[in-house]
Amino acid sequence: MILNIPGVLTTEQLAQARRLLGGAAWIDGSVTAGYQAVKVKHNLQIPEDHPAARELGALVLGALERNPVFLSAALPVKVYPPMFNRYDPGQTFGTHVDTAIRYVPETPHRVRTDLSATLFLTPPAEYDGGELVIEDTYGTHSVKLGAGDMILYPGSSLHQVLPVTRGTRLASFFWIQSMVRADADRALLYELDTAIQQLAGVTQNDASVVRLTNVYHNLIRRWAEV
Repeated sequence: MILNIPGVLTTEQLAQARRLLGGAAWIDGSVTAGYQAVKVKHNLQIPEDHPAARELGALVLGALERNPVFLSAALPVKVYPPMFNRYDPGQTFGTHVDTAIRYVPETPHRVRTDLSATLFLTPPAEYDGGELVIEDTYGTHSVKLGAGDMILYPGSSLHQVLPVTRGTRLASFFWIQSMVRADADRALLYELDTAIQQLAGVTQNDASVVRLTNVYHNLIRRWAEV
């Protein structure tokens, strides 16, 4: 499932992010690339232990904790600390797949990358190119969202960032380990949860809503790993 989640960050939060990123020290993005991705990764990023990365990472995590669409779609059990990258003209990230297990620096924790996320921080009008292109069983999907919007997609997908030809593209990227490992199962649960919420808004205290909610939670019990 590929899902666009709009408005993850507010206008004020975006302004704070742009201010912190503007004063940060950028390094070669290849430092966190795997042995295959390093050959095609040409961008910049902020070191994971940089104060701006930690402050902005906490801001993003706080926003995700308050976002019902993210919580319903991802069913998160672990979220890798958000990272931040930058693409200037000519920079790109060729076709690659994300590492299956990410080790959180300076901790014993590991995150299985069931889901990948890109949170756009730059308005599309400020740069040309830089589309995130995701491949799945239905073909390729080109994604370029508004500032503050996020795309959520399976970590198993081949994907790339096309070259930026004008301006600068800023984004946050991170991975999620879900309570439900299989993408198809997560998609089914998300559709069911969405339908229940819509029905609940129309038919208060309806027995059918209660029964559907029972089905939803019993499927969670069957599939969840916690």
